[in-house]
Amino acid sequence: MHITVSGKQVEMSDALKTRVSNQLDMICGKYFDHALEANVTFSRARSFFTCDINMHAGRGLTLRGEGEAADAHAAFDDAAEHIAKRLRRYRRRVNEHSRDAANKDRPQEVPQPARQYVLRQEDEPRQDSTTTTQTATYATVVAEMPAEISRLSVSDAVMRMDLADQPVLMFRNSTTDELNVVYRRSDGNIGWIDPTASG
Repeated sequence: MHITVSGKQVEMSDALKTRVSNQLDMICGKYFDHALEANVTFSRARSFFTCDINMHAGRGLTLRGEGEAADAHAAFDDAAEHIAKRLRRYRRRVNEHSRDAANKDRPQEVPQPARQYVLRQEDEPRQDSTTTTQTATYATVVAEMPAEISRLSVSDAVMRMDLADQPVLMFRNSTTDELNVVYRRSDGNIGWIDPTASG
């Protein structure tokens, strides 16, 4: 696995880089055989260190772990534990699916290509018909990147969203073949949007 370790306003020692590489190799070797790459970024915020791990663990599978502590080593330990916990959960789910699908021959499904955009909100004053000034919101594209819309069951979509530590995930429902969305609600529960359920 290719591992990149970098720091934002943090001095990176060789000992820390070696520890990060060894620990991530050990975690991936234990739970997931073929992770492709990992980016580990350390930064400093006031009196503590933060560590952000983004791991590309295969086609369409991304994991994210964050940690913070009084020193960089402890911040990494916190983030690595999040990655390990997500990998354990993922491996358990894969094993359950393997047992369920042992006698089924399903063709390999190719994710649908898509584009993902990052928008910046900008406020501009505008005049309405009563000549009072209001604020209109316009969006500017600040980043564009390729994305994939995978064909998944709802439970697999929730698992992928959790692994990547994302607030929302769009997927093609493997049962209905329609685009669906799962998202994390402010109350901690998972929301699911299914257009076929309307009506």
